[in-house]
Formats: sequence, structure tokens, C-alpha cells
Amino acid sequence: MIASGVQPNSHTFPSIFKSCAKSKAPRQGKQLHSQVIKLGLQSDPHVHTSVIAMYAKVGELGDARKVFDKSPLRDAVSFTALVTGYVSEGRVDDARTLFDEIPRKDVVSWNAMIAGYVQSDRFEEALDCFDVMKEAGVEPDQSTMVTLLCACGHLRKLELGEWIGSWVRDHRLSSNLQLTSSLIDMYAKCGEIDKARDLFDGVEERDVIIWNTMIGGYSHLCFYEDALALFDLMLRSNVKPTDVTFLAVLPACACLGALDLGKWIHAYVDRNLKSIDNASALWTSLIDMYAKCGSIEVAEQVFRSTSCRSLASWNAMISGLAMYGHADRALRLVSEMTDEGYQPDDITFVGVLSACTQAGLVDLGRQYFNSMTQDYKISPKLQHYGCMIDLLARSGKFEEAKSLMRSMDMEPDGAIWGSLLNACKVHGDVEFGEYVAEQLFQLEPENTGAYVLLSNIYAGAGRWDDVARIRTMLNDKGMKKVPGCTSIEVDGVVHEFLVGDKFHPQSKEIHTMLDEVDKLLGEAGFVPDTSEVLYDMDEEWKEGALSHHSEKLAISFGLISTKPGTTIRIVKNLRVCRNCHLATKLISKIFNREIIARDRNRFHHFKDGLCSCNDCW
Repeated sequence: MIASGVQPNSHTFPSIFKSCAKSKAPRQGKQLHSQVIKLGLQSDPHVHTSVIAMYAKVGELGDARKVFDKSPLRDAVSFTALVTGYVSEGRVDDARTLFDEIPRKDVVSWNAMIAGYVQSDRFEEALDCFDVMKEAGVEPDQSTMVTLLCACGHLRKLELGEWIGSWVRDHRLSSNLQLTSSLIDMYAKCGEIDKARDLFDGVEERDVIIWNTMIGGYSHLCFYEDALALFDLMLRSNVKPTDVTFLAVLPACACLGALDLGKWIHAYVDRNLKSIDNASALWTSLIDMYAKCGSIEVAEQVFRSTSCRSLASWNAMISGLAMYGHADRALRLVSEMTDEGYQPDDITFVGVLSACTQAGLVDLGRQYFNSMTQDYKISPKLQHYGCMIDLLARSGKFEEAKSLMRSMDMEPDGAIWGSLLNACKVHGDVEFGEYVAEQLFQLEPENTGAYVLLSNIYAGAGRWDDVARIRTMLNDKGMKKVPGCTSIEVDGVVHEFLVGDKFHPQSKEIHTMLDEVDKLLGEAGFVPDTSEVLYDMDEEWKEGALSHHSEKLAISFGLISTKPGTTIRIVKNLRVCRNCHLATKLISKIFNREIIARDRNRFHHFKDGLCSCNDCW
């Protein structure tokens, strides 16, 4: 333009400054600013504001402030440009100080300040700011409401969120996809998934953001089957998924053990999304998915192959190795991570301490716990204390575990008391188990697992009257034991089994195989361990009850549904019982199958009659 002899004017510069801001080009922006001064256009309101906005957006807040302070053109627009710059740099308090100086605040100014609080996770202050806005008589617009809905979701302020929904309808904005998507997200975060789905179903022309929000809502509330079903519908509706889609779907694959779908997503990402800005988060999710689906070697291949590693990627790999029982590899990876200049955070140490717990490395666990607090100045959180107390209790060091609990500057949660109670069962400590159970009952009165664990402690000691008392307590309270549920993916479809399940379309074939499995187990000398059955029943009945546990049904389904030699992968919602663990070891040998099982605590890799956990879980 300049080469052609055409002089830029006040209409030209704002557009060019926007381009500089978008491409993060401060040097070119400063050159353009010099041109503005030479041409005497700095007094033009639009040019003046665009200069401030450009400097703010490229991170040159000092220059933005100089331009602002030297100019007499201090209207709401220039104030807001600088407020937005402070917010983008995380300087929310500075933004608020400047915001309070604005003589006449318009809706855009209020929106910038409210958005600043939300972006900084200061949600209560965002709502307070909105209240002041209303008192000032400023009418909100749709941008205000989109930001407020985000705050409502995080704070679970359903009543305010529904008021915003009424505002949307009253202003005839129900067809606005951004508002509708924000409402869906708010409902999901407030636990109202049915209302979220009703809104979603009412949208005729859905964009990818609406699909992503609804799928993400299902994943957020752990409705993983629904998330995958909706993702399937999305693909069949010819909507092209994005990285955000996969960040919602991959956790569902991980939790359900849907490895085939996870592999498909990996291939899709390789073909279409390798160079996106959010690549690091996507690769981290893939690492996590492979690790949680029992493909730890593939997880490490993905980890090693990616060039955009982040601390989250390292943490995902360390946690995966820990869950798989590979403590030595997890700890080597921590050393490699620090050698490459990454500073471990609190999440890293959760993975490290978990690795020590799974492997029973008491001395190393102590060393890492002390290093976390002394060398890295990281204050222990409940998870760190939980890992250490679990490690000590599993090793029978109850006094040291109690001492560590007393030193905590926070109250122990249910997970900590639960790990102690489980250790009491392992070590047969009835007296301490009763004390621990009482603490757990007070903290989580509806936790049926605590009652069952105490019952198992009594059963192990042959105290059947106490077992019956616990059973009566459960019945009187109307409480039922959480049913065991095991999932298995075959040919891209996730199948779920409950204990004693007879509702699967192939139930007859499954139970025929289960009978064959039990027969072969008996011939191999397997004797069911009935010590964990809840009450004192006839031994034959006990054996029958144990035979129909959900993991054995899932394994039987895997045996009839896959080719000989195929690895069987299952995921269980509870800790695998001693009986099924022993049986699965033998099944792996009898049928010459590798069986990879993820329970609530860790992975078990069964092969040739052995388990990777070395019978310690």
C-alpha cells in the first residue's frame, strides 16, 4: 500500500494493529505506532484505542500504560482495552484498580472485569461484580451471561443459572448457540445432566461446540457410556470432531477400558491434529488412556515419540507406571524428568508415592515424602498423606502410620481411614480395625464398603455373630453393598457385567463357559477362598456366590468372544477379591491367555499363572 504511494489513515491502522496483536508481533506493532505518531493520528480515538489494545495483547503492558497515561483520550473503550490487558497477564487486582477509575462504565467494561475474575477462577468475585453492575443500572448482554454461566457452573449456583436461562428465553436468544452451549455446561457442572440433555436435544442445528459441551458434561459426571454413545452419534451425524472433543472422549475410553476406540482416536489425531496449539494436552490424554487401558508399553511409546511434552505428560506417564506396579521405571522416569529441567509438582509426588506404595518400598517412600517437603517446599496434601499412611499400614507399621496422621494439619479423609481399615483386614488386626471403622462410619455413614470391610475382618477372625450384626445394620439402614461391575471391550463395543449377571444377550453361552472354567479350575486344584463372603452361609453356597463375580463373567465372555491367545482386558469398579485373583492366575495358565485387569487400586497383569502385583494389592 505504502509502496503504491497510498497514505494510510485512521481507518487503516486499527485493522493492522489487530493483525499485529493476533500474530503476537510487538516489533511490527511498535513500527506502526511510530508511523501513527509521524502522521499525527495518535489523537484519533479509534487509533489511540487500537494502539493500547495491541500493546496489551502482545504482552507489552508497560508501553500500553505509557500510551494510556500520556493521552487525554481516556474513555471507557481505552480503559477497557488496558483492563483486558491486565487480565490477560493475570494481574486481576491491577485490572480492578484501573476499572474502578473508569468514569462511565459501559457493559463492555463490566464484561471485561467479570471475565477477568472468571478467568482467574475467582468466581465469587465475578458474581459480586455482576451484582454491582446491576445496582449501577447497566443492562447485561449475552457476553455477560456467557461469562456468568461459567461461574455458576463452577460454584454450582443452579438457581442463578436457571435465572439466566429465563433471561435468555425472555430476550428471544434461545437460538444463540454460544448461550445454549454455556447453559448446557452449567447444568452439567451443577449435576443436572438430564436438563442439559433436554437443552441439547432441543437444538436443531448443532455446531461442534454444542456436541463437545454435552459430551464433556457426560464425562465430567462420569457418565462414560453416555459420552461414548453421544460421540458415536456425533460421528454418524457427520460432525467433524476437534481436539476438544477428544479431550472429553479419551477420559471415558480410559475409565471404561475402551482401548479400540482409543486407538482409533490416536490414528485420527496422527492424521489430522498433530500441529494444533493444544497438542500437548491431547498427547497427555492419549498417554493416560493407554496407561489406564492396560497398554503401558504403548503409553510409553507415545510419551517417547511426542515432541511437545509438558509436566502433565511426565506426570501421566509416572502415574501410569505406578498404577501398573512398575515402581523402578516410575522412579527412573522422575530422575529423567528432573535431568531435563522439569520441576516436580504435587501431582508428580502423588505418582511417586503411589509407586512406592504399590511396591511396598517403605524407606524410599519416606525419602521421597521428606524430599517433597524439604527440597521442593511442597506442602503435603491429603493424597500425599494418604499414600504414605497406606504404605506404612500395608507394611504393618501401624504406630508410624498413626504418628503421621497425628502430625497432619488437616483432618484425614475417608480414603485414609479406608486404607487403614483395609490394612487391618490384611494383618488381621481386629481391635484397631474396629476403631478405624468407627471413625469411617462417622465420616461417611453411607459408605457400605466400610461396613463390608469390617465384616470381612470379623469373618477372618471367625466372629460370625459380629458378621451377622453388621449385616443387620446394613439391612436396617437400607444400605446395600456397591455391586461389583466389570467392563470388557470386544470389537469396539464395551460390555458391562454385574455380579450374577444374566441379562447379556449371550448369557447362556457365557454361563456355559463359566461352568467350564470352574470345572477346569477344580481339576487344577483350585479351592475357593470363602473368607471374604459377607456372612456365615453353607460353604457350597459361598462357592457358588464367588463363582459369579463380575470379573469372572467378563473373562468368560472374553474367552468365547476372542481368538485363542488374544489378551483379555477388563476393568472393575471395586478391588478384586482374593478368590477371583487366585482364580484369574490359574485361568491365565489353563487357557494360555494374558489377562490385564484394572481394579480400584491398580493393574494386575496375569500371565502363566502369575500376577504382576506379586499377590500384594
